[in-house]
Amino acid sequence: MSTTWLAERSLGFDSSGIRKVFDLAARMENPINLSIGQPDFEVPKEVREAYVDAAQSGKNGYALTQGMPVLLEKLQAQIDQEYGAGNREAFVCSGTSGGLVLALLTLVNPGEEVIIFDPYFVMYTSLVKLVGGQPVLIDTYPDFRLDVDKVAAAITSRTKMIIVNSPANPTGVCASTEELRGLAELAAKNNVVLVSDEIYREFVFDEPFCSPAVFNPQTLVIDGFSKSHAMTGWRLGFVHGPPSVIEAMVKVQQFTFVCAPQPAQWAGAAAMDYDVQSHVTQYRERRDMMLDGLAGHYEIARPGGAFYLFPRAPWGTGTEFVERAIDENLLMIPGGIFSERDTHFRISYAASPETLERGIEVLQRIATR
Repeated sequence: MSTTWLAERSLGFDSSGIRKVFDLAARMENPINLSIGQPDFEVPKEVREAYVDAAQSGKNGYALTQGMPVLLEKLQAQIDQEYGAGNREAFVCSGTSGGLVLALLTLVNPGEEVIIFDPYFVMYTSLVKLVGGQPVLIDTYPDFRLDVDKVAAAITSRTKMIIVNSPANPTGVCASTEELRGLAELAAKNNVVLVSDEIYREFVFDEPFCSPAVFNPQTLVIDGFSKSHAMTGWRLGFVHGPPSVIEAMVKVQQFTFVCAPQPAQWAGAAAMDYDVQSHVTQYRERRDMMLDGLAGHYEIARPGGAFYLFPRAPWGTGTEFVERAIDENLLMIPGGIFSERDTHFRISYAASPETLERGIEVLQRIATR
């Protein structure tokens, strides 16, 4: 096929740098893999059984576009309890990535600006460009806090959306209640869509989770089961927000993803009854283990959630440092994949304590050039 056939939108970004590391891991022998952004526990037994029961009992056809009642009604009841009945509507989508795609397709016109905090989840800038939007990056180094004054200064007549992710990938940092309130009120004041990516909301270690939707009911929330229940390959997410926006997104879903996989929706209903607190406790302990092991060797903004650390490279660029780590059979992700800067690297501590101990040993050894 001639490359002249390719649409310009497909040429605006490279394949995911994270996927390249995954491919590298597949070719290495017994790597110390701290690169994977997915839980290391298995999907709960009850959830797997619900999936199998659904498939075996013939629930394999197209699902309703908005979602099957078995899951959608439970989600809606939970949302009504948290935010108040009648204010928000939900629908089921194909993973949080699918929710992001639908949000941008539905809301962002070519040429409109989307404010994103740097560092950011790798998809944000690429998806904005895919729909013809313009990413506007807000630098949050060195502590990765949300500076509402910086956001206010970045808003123009072309600003359509702000995307916030807390707990954040790749830093693990949680925005404070005050930061989220300020951001929510700023978005409302300027009639800008606030999108809150809450896929890591279950993994909050030090304070209760807070959503900006509490302060701005027009906030569009994107969430899912991939991280909380290790269902990354099942592609099951959900979105909730203003009914008019949800209705439009469901319409776009009809002509793109069609629906989320039906057996996974029956499993998702079972997942909502499963308590993930034991896994949260495990990851809190692993965070503390990593912070203790790297103390005195690395500059790290203390993460309050998710399962990532984002240390500053002690020498060289983030890419150079990760290349050195790979020479030692340690896989991590260079920070430049998530950022305009190449000064840091991402560690995922969603790994066994034994793997983390091996990683700490290597990281201590290579902290000096």
